[in-house]
Amino acid sequence: MPAPFADSQFATISGHRMHYRDAGAGRPVIMLHGNPNWSYYFRNLIDSLKATHRCLVPDHIGCGLSDKPADRDYPYRLERRISDITEWIDGLQLTEPVTLIVHDWGGMIGCGWAVEHVEQVERLVILNTGAFPLPKQKPVPWQLRLARTPGLGSLLVRGFNAFSEGAVRSCVTRCPMPADVARSYCAPYDSWSNRRAVHRFVQDIPLNEQHPSWVAVSKTAQGLHRLQSKPMMIGWGARDFVFDDHFLAEWRVRFPQAHVRYFPDCGHYILEDAQEELIPLISDFVRGKEIS
Repeated sequence: MPAPFADSQFATISGHRMHYRDAGAGRPVIMLHGNPNWSYYFRNLIDSLKATHRCLVPDHIGCGLSDKPADRDYPYRLERRISDITEWIDGLQLTEPVTLIVHDWGGMIGCGWAVEHVEQVERLVILNTGAFPLPKQKPVPWQLRLARTPGLGSLLVRGFNAFSEGAVRSCVTRCPMPADVARSYCAPYDSWSNRRAVHRFVQDIPLNEQHPSWVAVSKTAQGLHRLQSKPMMIGWGARDFVFDDHFLAEWRVRFPQAHVRYFPDCGHYILEDAQEELIPLISDFVRGKEIS
């Protein structure tokens, strides 16, 4: 397991320790990661923003440096994820509205919070994510189908760490991820037990109305219109095998005013692939500067 950062903090959320980074000072910026990931994903963006903003970046329960409870002690469902973030934000006792930056599952979780707390949102940055059901034209990627296969999925994801190891190879498409960076991405997921959340996230993708998390997804999707008045920037890697152009088209329809930055040669880990161009753009947007 990696060591905590110098700015690491821990909050108790429903009896479990949630790790988060609390870096810098100023107006708050909350960054929410996805799967198989942790707060490490935002390290370069934190460094870019912490001179002017307070960067608050948690690890979801079961991820990163947060507790990794057994199934009997934690439900590993979207509804609980949104509740966790709500409890955490409430505990921060922030006095100013936040900029919300979301990626992958962070979009579903963060927007689930945001549509119920519109007055606490200043602006949003959307990075290869969704906050609505799978678009009708979007097929379920074979990688996800395989990871969700009973028995075999557990062996691959939790036994061989195929989801995390595969992500550091396939989610960057401009050039290979440096070995030390790849090791850091995978470091929290170093055993069968510590990969529980990685697999549960995959299993929690609601593909139909019978899935337990369908209601939470639908509720958020129906509430997204409440955020239409908020400034939004979208950074998008076109070579994402899950959050592809079908998802981007849905964001464009729902938020036609959003500033979109499209990177045709970049993959799912857009902050790795396009960091030299995208991180300055996000930083300018968060600071309220005009971006063309």
